[in-house]
Amino acid sequence: MKHDHSKRFLTLFKKYPGLLFSSIFITACTFLMSYKSVPDVKSNSSDTLELHPFVEAGFPFISTAIDARKLGASFPDDNIAARTLALQLGNSAYACFDTDLLRWSVGWTGKFLPMVSMAQISYKDFFNKNNKVTTISGIPKIATGSYAGWYANKPVFEDAEYDLNRTKEITWAALPAEKGRWNGVYVLGNKAVLSYSVGTAQVLEIPGSSVFEGQPVFTRTFQIENASADLFLIAAEVRGAITSEEKGRFAYIKQGAGKDSVTAIGIVGKGNFKAKSGVAKNRFLTLQNPANAKSNEFTIAIWKGPSNKIAAFEKYCRKNSVTFPDVKKGGPLHWKETVLTKGKLSPDTAAYVTDILTLPLHNPWKRNVRIADIAFFKDGRAAAVTFEGDVWMVDGIDGKLENIKWKRFASGLHEPMSLDVVNDTVYVFGREGIVRLHDLNNDGEADFYENFSNVMLQSSESREWAADMVYAPDKSFYIAKGGAQSNGPGVTPQVAKGFRAGSKQNGTILKISPDGRQCEVIATGLRGPYLGIHPETGALTASDQQGNFVPSTPIYLIKKGDYYGVSPTVHRDDNPEIAPPLTWIPHSEDRSSISQAWITGNKMGPLNGNLIHFSFAHPGLFRVLIDSTADIIQGGVSFIAANYPAPTSKGTINPSDGQLYITGFNLWGSSSTGISALLRLRYTGQPSYMPSHFNAAKDGIVLGFDAELDNITATDPANFTVKRWNYERTEAYGSGHFKLDGTKGEETLPVLASYLSGDRKKIFLLVPDMKEVMQMEVSYDLVAKDGHKIKDRFWFTINKTANLKPEDYGFKNVDLLLLANRKEAVPEAPDASHAVSAERGKSLFQNMACAGCHSEGLKTDGMYGPPFQNLFKAERHFEDGSKAIADEKYIRESILSPSVKVVKGYSPEMPSFEGILTDPDIESIILYVKSLSGK
Repeated sequence: MKHDHSKRFLTLFKKYPGLLFSSIFITACTFLMSYKSVPDVKSNSSDTLELHPFVEAGFPFISTAIDARKLGASFPDDNIAARTLALQLGNSAYACFDTDLLRWSVGWTGKFLPMVSMAQISYKDFFNKNNKVTTISGIPKIATGSYAGWYANKPVFEDAEYDLNRTKEITWAALPAEKGRWNGVYVLGNKAVLSYSVGTAQVLEIPGSSVFEGQPVFTRTFQIENASADLFLIAAEVRGAITSEEKGRFAYIKQGAGKDSVTAIGIVGKGNFKAKSGVAKNRFLTLQNPANAKSNEFTIAIWKGPSNKIAAFEKYCRKNSVTFPDVKKGGPLHWKETVLTKGKLSPDTAAYVTDILTLPLHNPWKRNVRIADIAFFKDGRAAAVTFEGDVWMVDGIDGKLENIKWKRFASGLHEPMSLDVVNDTVYVFGREGIVRLHDLNNDGEADFYENFSNVMLQSSESREWAADMVYAPDKSFYIAKGGAQSNGPGVTPQVAKGFRAGSKQNGTILKISPDGRQCEVIATGLRGPYLGIHPETGALTASDQQGNFVPSTPIYLIKKGDYYGVSPTVHRDDNPEIAPPLTWIPHSEDRSSISQAWITGNKMGPLNGNLIHFSFAHPGLFRVLIDSTADIIQGGVSFIAANYPAPTSKGTINPSDGQLYITGFNLWGSSSTGISALLRLRYTGQPSYMPSHFNAAKDGIVLGFDAELDNITATDPANFTVKRWNYERTEAYGSGHFKLDGTKGEETLPVLASYLSGDRKKIFLLVPDMKEVMQMEVSYDLVAKDGHKIKDRFWFTINKTANLKPEDYGFKNVDLLLLANRKEAVPEAPDASHAVSAERGKSLFQNMACAGCHSEGLKTDGMYGPPFQNLFKAERHFEDGSKAIADEKYIRESILSPSVKVVKGYSPEMPSFEGILTDPDIESIILYVKSLSGK
């Protein structure tokens, strides 16, 4: 922040006019003049970035999954939770509170959790994807199993059907709301106050810790209101007990041959207590709040240690007390400073350019800022969420971007990738569910993290992430959940190639009711879906991630009840048909897709009203064109050329300036090396030369453009190349290209004639043998009326051809009789430019998106495949334990059948290039690989 010294001088002079020439004033002036201004952040460099640890001192929690199934013989072995608050309690004591089951999953001492989840392990090591399931690294003291922590009327172990030796399947679900519901967490300085209901009772809880005679003890302070039944808390489960005892306000379970170890519960304070501690089944430490205690406030202490410290424990409980604070008033600030950044405007060299809103990476907390999503308030301010789990408020977004103000608002969220602002209130979708943030004391920081909705299932599989959330016109939310892919650490069984079981809602699109309490499955059979929604019509779209069962990148127009072809996430038993996509996109153009956004308003020129698709891997944006003339809707895409310094993931329109703001961060493999960016796609008013319209007809293709075209180039069929191919949907990763007869390869269709419409903006390509096909590509080399050269490609899908009259689109004198002499589709003929060479191999390496996964040097960070330098003739070791020499045969096999031999340490995430690359192409790539090895 900049400091205005003149204002400071004036303040001193007004307050102390007699000190103008005094030594005190001169000393003050000297101090102020020597105070260094902190300059605005104008740029960021990941190479010089210094970051503090992921877990920040002074903030009471982070949200995480926890696997506590292997704590030891005396602890429950079914203890795993996908949604917990990991609480820093002080005194080197910690606990994980399971927000689904309202229980303390585990309490421990020593070290906090290892930072091994996806967001944590990549926090400083930006491309590290080798995440694991979080386990505790300290000394476990207390734990409970995967059952509810609280019960109304009677505890679970009094149920005759309850099996103490349970091995039931994990449902990954929150409790039914009528039995218990997580309400959220209040943040009061370094304390977290938990809020939840049990039956009709409303419970506030302050987790804490203390020490007596060197012994760490866990405390839980409760404020219970509106209890209408007996409430039972299971505070700890202890297996292998020798004996147990209830003693007034205390209860004990002893272990060890000499009963030398004890786990104890005690009620803290003096006087008469309405609550009662106890032991059940010689295994559970419990607490009962009787029905007549409708309003109650008390503290319990839970301790594990040597039996000879029991007297000291009882003494500690009798002499201590805790006062419950007023949580509704909010807490003090954690992050007082505002960070100023200065953006970079792009010159108006094209119709659409990207301005850079510099991120606050050089901030007082040395906090990473990998921005995942952004949403706007009505006044043009924005809220942004990071993969680290932080929410920032952003102000000062104007035309010049010279004074962007960043203020931290919230933290501790679990790998959030979506955020929305509804009625000027922030909603964040992370793995904990949808959180609604409240600033109770209006100091610019969230004090209450409300659970708006946790009705969606959530496993702890790393790839079953909270992918996307959009707000619908009917005030509901749609969310997309990732499929439980195998390329994570894995906590559930393998169910198919590339997939684990996860929850029963992995790989789905769900609708969350306006009150957050109901969840409806809309579509299934997805691998890694991301969403887009029209804010006025409610039209819902989604992409999916190319991979196992997904042959290439699709964009879908989502309809309720649809199934999209990924069998491990079908979650149905009625053998549904696979719904076709709006369009497919080739691997070379978008191997990793993400969300969509609609351009609403009237300030984005030719893009107004259009659907925009985001490519993580390319990176960049695609304009989506929709052909609704056929019986089955279909679409196509063209790339929006601009500067994209980092992966592009999410975007939304700013209501103040009507421009599209774009977020994204790097991690999963992109052609970009940038770590993160916030961009503004700005319409400059310059001419646009992109495709703006298309139709797939039985007689050919209609392709419209934003600009008027030159008649000579537009009517020369030699300026167009039309290809088509199909994909095969199998369990393999991605797909090669196949002709319509099923053989490998692509077909080139002849363009018999080309016609220009009367308005000079549409072209009709007379193409024979037009049929339904998964992928078509039109390459064109044209000139606009103003002389601008237009050389590009357009990709689309034909779900159904339509009967179109050329004259209805402004075309005259179209000679349809030429189709009578039509030629059959022919394979693409190699030309001189396809001669075998290392140079040709390098070009293919770049154009086929190989460079996004393989380094031509020795780089491995951010790469899904092994590097190419020194690859040729090197010994390769594979995941199945075998090995081979990387000769010509091996390289060819790796290109055409990449899943046969997977290099050790890498995932099988490469599609086959069968039917895509010709023999000369492959020979050229081999020569290029040889050149990188000096052989």
